[in-house]
Formats: sequence, C-alpha cells, structure tokens
Amino acid sequence: MPAPVRAVIVGGGLAGVSAAIVLAERGVSVTLIEREPVLGGRISAWTEHLPDRSAFQMERGFHAFFRQYYNLRSLLARIDPARRLLTPLSDYPLLGPGGARESFAGLPRQTPLNLIALLARSRSVTLRDIVRADVRTGLQMLAFDGERTYRELDGRPAKAFLDGLRLPPPARRMLFDVFAHSFFNPEDEMSAAELLAMFHFYFLGNPEGLLFDVLNEPFSVALWKPFARRLEALGARVLLGMEATRVLPGAGGWGVHLAGDRAPLPADAVVLAVTVPALQAIVAGSPTLGNAAWRASVARLALTRPFVVWRLWLDRPTAPGRHPFVGTAGFGLLENISLFHLFQGECRRWAERTRGAVVELHAYAVPPEVDEAAMRAHFLAGLHAIYPETRGARVVHERWLWRQDCPAFAPGSSADRPGVETPSPGVVVAGDFVRLPFPAALMERAASSGILAANTLLARLHVESEPLWSVPRRGLLAGVMPDACRTKRAASMDERLETRSARYSSRAQRRP
Repeated sequence: MPAPVRAVIVGGGLAGVSAAIVLAERGVSVTLIEREPVLGGRISAWTEHLPDRSAFQMERGFHAFFRQYYNLRSLLARIDPARRLLTPLSDYPLLGPGGARESFAGLPRQTPLNLIALLARSRSVTLRDIVRADVRTGLQMLAFDGERTYRELDGRPAKAFLDGLRLPPPARRMLFDVFAHSFFNPEDEMSAAELLAMFHFYFLGNPEGLLFDVLNEPFSVALWKPFARRLEALGARVLLGMEATRVLPGAGGWGVHLAGDRAPLPADAVVLAVTVPALQAIVAGSPTLGNAAWRASVARLALTRPFVVWRLWLDRPTAPGRHPFVGTAGFGLLENISLFHLFQGECRRWAERTRGAVVELHAYAVPPEVDEAAMRAHFLAGLHAIYPETRGARVVHERWLWRQDCPAFAPGSSADRPGVETPSPGVVVAGDFVRLPFPAALMERAASSGILAANTLLARLHVESEPLWSVPRRGLLAGVMPDACRTKRAASMDERLETRSARYSSRAQRRP
C-alpha cells in the first residue's frame, strides 16, 4: 500500500484548521504547526486570572457569525452537529448621539426590498436626502460584479466613493460609516471595490439578512479544543509552540524548517496559513519558493492600522433590556459595545455570581497619533453616554489589547494580491488577505481560503474536493448598468449551488 500524502499546515488559525480538516478527512497525513501555545490565530483565547485568582478566557474582541458564513458554518458542523454553539441575536442596532438609532431587524431579505425598507424607516435619512444624493453612485452598490468592479473601482479610495454619494453627515454616519469601519481599514486607505464587495456580501447581495449569531462560550472552549479533538481523531498531529522559518525543497517534496534545533518536517504539500508578516518572513527565508513576481506581491502585502479592545469587569449590572452588541457612531473612537455577560456563558456566570457586568469596547483603524490615555477617555465617554448606569460603576478588572496584525486592502492592491495558488507546485497560501473568486470577508474569508487551499492540493491528487458556497456573486443591477460585470450568477444558500471551480472539484474517489 502506498504511503499517504504528507501535508504540513503552517498556522493554526481558521484558515489553517479549515485546510487541515478537509485534507485529513480525505486521508492525507496532516501535521499542523502553530507558533503560539494555543490554536486560533487571530481569534484565539487564552487563560488569564481575575484579582480573586479565578481563571477566565481572554479573547481579541467580539466576533459575529453571520448567517451567510456558509463555509465556516460547514466546518462548525463537524464539531457541533446539534448546532448548540451559536446563539442568535435578535437585532444589530446602531446608536448615535442624541438618541439616533438604526436597526437591521425585521428587514426583508430580498434586494432591493431590504434597502427600500431600511431607507423608509430610517430616522437618519429623509426623502429630500435621497433625492439630493448621487443616485448613479448609489446604484453602483447594487451592480457589484467581481472582476469589473475591481477593475474600475479598486484604485479609488472608499472615502472618495462614499463622498460621491453626497449624503448628509448624519445619514452617512449611521448608515455607512459604522459598517465601513468594521473591516479594520480606514476609508481613505481602503479600496472602494473592496468596500462594495463588503456591502454586497453583508447586505445588498445577501439572502440571509444582516443579523448574526454569537458563540455562547469562549472560543477556546467552544471552537479550538473541539477542533483539536476532531483533528486528532482523524489522525492529524497538532504541534503547538513551533514556528516555521523556511520552506525549502526536500526529498521528494518540501521541507518545512522550524525555529530552534528541530529537524525539518518533510512534506509533499504545504499550506501557509499565517499572518501577513509571518508569510513575508517565511518567503524571505525561502529563496526557491515561488518566482520573482509572486515573491514581490507577497512583499507588497501590508497591515492596516491598529485596533483596540478594552474589556471591563464592572461591579454592577447594566440596565435591563440592553442589547448584547451595538454599533456606535459619533462617539469619538468608540466603534461598538459588547455586553459579554448577556451572551457568553463564562461571563454570564461571573456576572450572576458578583452581580456585575462584563463590557467590551472596540476601536478599529486607530489613528497613529492617538495615545492610550486619550483612547480610554473616548471609550469611557461613549460608554457613559450610551449606558448611563455605568457611570458610577467600579472597575473590578480590565484588559487592554492594542494589536496591529489585520491585512490592509489599499486602493489598487487587488490585482497584485496573491491568491491561494503559488508558482511552486504543492505549496498554497490561505488567510483572510488572499484573493478569492467569490465575495467573502473576515472569518468567512479565512475559512473559505483554507478550504480552497485544500481543494487545490486535492485536485492534484484527483481526490474529491470540499464544496464551497457563496452569496450571489453579482448584484441585482449587474448586467443592467453599463459599469456592471457580466459573469455567471452564483446561487443563494437556499438554492444550494456551489461556486467552486471545476479546477478544484475533481469527483474522483481515489484516496491519497
């Protein structure tokens, strides 16, 4: 019997774990390495301690599991077939100064009915505002169609596109700015095409609505320990605390070299599912990997501005009726507020025991000139304005995270952005920064890229691939407006049509 194909997955975040599971399920001998002591990458959780010495799981901020995260949810089904991990939230409110409020609950799912209903009930925009707006620019959001949208708008900053709508400041702030800021990239440093892809993916081309679910326990408990058990049950090795430094040709394939005195890991296939800086470091240390053009495109990848998460353990509860998550606009640097004790089990149990609350405050794309003291002041002012009952609360414990490791999507960067495939046979790349053939973002982009990377390797082995799903790939007006692309429409979740290319989906049943 021939030896199984050996695959080394570098990176234990969503992209790497997704690739590892798909490959291991098809008989590939998988070794997954992660330089941190825990799985999860940029959505990991780790153990810290409160002043009373009780342990808690700290995370890198609130994460929403939208209903159109089809590929991520297909992976969750491996560890949660009964669908008990996720709790649906009833609304996605946006709050502004003076009681301004928008809601995405109860909207029709079909475009343009969802947009019409949102504008009709909005208190931030009037009929006069809509008449005065640049309708043609607005209609471009309904005409999204990948290739041509990127060709025509990728070089334009998102801010310039939003300025072109000519909406009054309150309407823009409540209906567009809150949403645009959620992708960690500032508007003046983000591609307009990327922004339109996000509008399409999350609202205008999405048959599921804009509401979402949340994990009911910390990521470490709900996701990463079950994923590790799943991989081990499939025969995969999960090696934590190991850092890859180079990928060099080896006997019959590749050798993944590790930091320290560890021997290289032999591999027939390699998935590089790491952050942008880690990928750049590995490529720089691997002179035979790829070609000059590909290596240059990797070197040109960049990170966006930092983001901040401030978690507070308070000695009193928030008022009844508060929402677990709200987006905010017009409160300085504060972008959203999460009340973890209202949805996460660990925080809820702490709040019940102490009669307190666990509150988390976020800021995205933080300007480089802002210091921590100013940010804390902005955060507290916004929290007290929105939830006045917190003004007199005592902070029992706090954790302040300042991180800069999210990918940038700068104007003009799409055509140069590497995809999953590389010029080196048997080596693929995955992560939320890679170029995909269908709309996706954030966690769904990471999971989809990992599955696509695995499928790319499986195609070389003539092994059946994993289905990939997408929202419709074209907007309602694609093919109607002259600047719309003309590509085949992908189906909605209900129609259950797969968007995967035949290149990645050989139906042969041979196992490696």
